[in-house]
Amino acid sequence: MSDGDLREERREARSEAAPFAGAILLANVLLAVGSKRADWELFGARNWWLWLLMAAPSALLCLTLVLGPRRVGLERAQRKVAIALLSLLGVGTATATACVVVSLTRWAPTGPQLLVSALVVLFTNVVTFALVFWELDDGGPAERATSRRAQPDFQFPQDENPGLARPRWGPALVDYLYLSVTNSIAFSPTDAMPLTHPAKLFMGLEAAISATTVLVVAARAINVLG
Repeated sequence: MSDGDLREERREARSEAAPFAGAILLANVLLAVGSKRADWELFGARNWWLWLLMAAPSALLCLTLVLGPRRVGLERAQRKVAIALLSLLGVGTATATACVVVSLTRWAPTGPQLLVSALVVLFTNVVTFALVFWELDDGGPAERATSRRAQPDFQFPQDENPGLARPRWGPALVDYLYLSVTNSIAFSPTDAMPLTHPAKLFMGLEAAISATTVLVVAARAINVLG
C-alpha cells in the first residue's frame, strides 16, 4: 500500500471515530448544563463544572480526530497520541464513576440526578472502551487496513468462520461498540473473545466500572424505595 493510500485509511479511521468522541463530549457537557440548571450537588456542593473538567480528554480527542495529527503537529506520533488521549479518556470515565459512587455513599442525590449521572457514566464507559478496543486490536485501524489479521487481540466470529464473512471483511468501529456494549451488560465476552493480556485487562476494567456503577445505583434505588 502506498503512502497516499495509508494516509487515506488513517483519514477514514479518524472520520469513523470522531462522532464517538463527540458523543462522549456532548454527554458530559449536557450533564454539566443540566446539573447547573437543576442545582444538583456533587460532593455536597454545586460542583457542576467538574463534569466539564472530565469532558476535557474527549474534547482533545475529538479535536485531534477532526483536524488530524498533521494540523496539530503530531503526525509522526499518531498512534502514540491516540493511545495517550484514550488513556486520559479512560481516566476521565473512571473518575466520573468514582464521583457517582462517592456522592451516593456520602451524600443523598435526588432521583433524577442519580439516574442521569449513572446513565451518562455508563454511556461514556461503553463508548470509551469501544474506542480503546478499536485502537488496540491488531495494531490499530490503519494497520488492520494494510495487512491481514495475523495477530489479532480479539477473535470475532468472522475470524473463526471466514466462509461466513463478506469479501474483504474487517472489523469496523461498530463491531467494537457492540463488543463494548455486551461486555458492559453481561460483564463477560459474548460476541468476540479476548486473545491477549491487554485485551483481557481492558475488558475486565470496563466490566468492573460498569458493575460498580450498576450495583451502587441499584443499592441506592432499593434504599430509596424501601
